[in-house]
Amino acid sequence: MGFVSGYSVAATAIGEPDMGLLTQTELIDRARRICMSVRIPVIVDADTGYGNPLNVHRTVNELIAAGAAGCFLEDQVWPKRCGHMRNKKVIDREEYVDKIRAAVDARAGRDFFIVARTDALAIHGMDEAIARVTAAREAGANASFVEAPASLQDLIEIGKRSPWPNVANMIEGGKTPVLPKEQLVALGFQIILYPLAGLFSAAKIMEEIFRKLQLAGTTLGDEQRLMTFSEFNRLIGVEEKYDLAERFGVR
Repeated sequence: MGFVSGYSVAATAIGEPDMGLLTQTELIDRARRICMSVRIPVIVDADTGYGNPLNVHRTVNELIAAGAAGCFLEDQVWPKRCGHMRNKKVIDREEYVDKIRAAVDARAGRDFFIVARTDALAIHGMDEAIARVTAAREAGANASFVEAPASLQDLIEIGKRSPWPNVANMIEGGKTPVLPKEQLVALGFQIILYPLAGLFSAAKIMEEIFRKLQLAGTTLGDEQRLMTFSEFNRLIGVEEKYDLAERFGVR
């Protein structure tokens, strides 16, 4: 299963930080393109649902139409910000549960996995965070996600108290300790994300290669760090398109 991170879409689609600048239509457009390009189920970060329960209802319907297998839905005040950034604010618990109820209603019995995410831990503490995901699960969400636990003890407590399945969000350099999969599973986490590892690694190698090109005027000597032309063509299916073209007489 794959995951589309709102942080990553904001960074790559509009070149902005994850601070509520990404719109619903931009996120859904990117999700549609990704879902069309892969053969695995994809869960999409739907942020806060982009408004009140009516907006959530539309967001879920649009994501299902885009081919998504599920979404994350959080309780931050809009405009939101990355869960590992400072100065977060959350809406009232009852208002959040209404959003979850709207998402469940929009699902209308279709196979769509709703993850209830709360950012209340940093603002109101562990008890309120657990109460929120518990209420969201009772309202029909399929999984629990207490965002940005700041210590191993936080992770232990979430694994014990939050209704399973639980999400662990492993952001390198973020607030949460990055632990091995086996340890997280033992602590009570069944859905483990590395949502920014690909983005961070791609950004680092691109910065290094373009710096080399700027300073040395060539990429010679760094070929082994790059995917080859043929490897990349295989990844994006060039030969399959040649075969399809031949079937229809395209030369």
